[in-house]
Amino acid sequence: MTTMKISESTGPGSPRVAGFYEPDTGSIQYVAICEATKKAALIDVVQRFHPARGATDFEPAQEILDWVRTQGLTVEWILDTHPHADHLLASSWLKDKTGARTAIGEKVREIAGLWREYYHEPDLYPEPHFDQLWADGDTFKLGDLEVQVMLSPGHTLGSVTYIMGDAAFAHDTFMQPDAGTARADFPGGSAAELYDSLQAILALPDETRVFVGHDYGTDDREEPAWESTVAEQKASNIHVGGGAAKAGYVKTREARDATLSLPDRMLAALQVNLRGGKLPEPETDGHSYFKIPANRF
Repeated sequence: MTTMKISESTGPGSPRVAGFYEPDTGSIQYVAICEATKKAALIDVVQRFHPARGATDFEPAQEILDWVRTQGLTVEWILDTHPHADHLLASSWLKDKTGARTAIGEKVREIAGLWREYYHEPDLYPEPHFDQLWADGDTFKLGDLEVQVMLSPGHTLGSVTYIMGDAAFAHDTFMQPDAGTARADFPGGSAAELYDSLQAILALPDETRVFVGHDYGTDDREEPAWESTVAEQKASNIHVGGGAAKAGYVKTREARDATLSLPDRMLAALQVNLRGGKLPEPETDGHSYFKIPANRF
């Protein structure tokens, strides 16, 4: 059973949030709920990938759907914050199961442009695979809740944050205050842009709940955690807390990133995630095949 925790609504305009921890990749998947209408958004749900076998399954996504049904919820949106490097999207599968609309930020088009070159895949475009591509500042409804889309580049050039009342789904920008911030060294990433995105999130009201995309624990904390507040991040984030200056942050972030290996799922994941979680088209034998660029990284 996946670790799951509930963050209760704080009142009208505030979503109830369920976080589901996926231990293979340290990813947190979210269900954001409008309490008044029982409409739900599924955010950054995982299609599991087994690198050694090249196999995929939807067990984490099915677990979330099972929970949604026990709660009497209707899935209205399937949202992703960016095309992840460490797991495969479950979005298209979830759409087939629920009929809900899928969405991601519009700059995924530019991300696809980078990866078309890496994969030598001229037909790798996201537009056929998502129902909505959000621009910075777009708003939409989840039940009675208004949701704002904030462009948050740095980890990728097209990452977006979803803000619902007092909840910000901040994905791979912040981590928990004791763990700092996300890496910024993937194609199209930028530590300087990530710093600016972090500051934009810190400009939200202090009581805003910040829901992060990953947690790997720390030397002092083994249990996964994924919720903090803007006030807590301002005060104690080990990378940007206490008003850390941009130049120092960029130096620290880039030095740290230089020591990190690529995620072992990244080269498989991007060709799937830019298709909304669909595997490459089957070949004449009926099987799909991953395409891995050699000696490019």
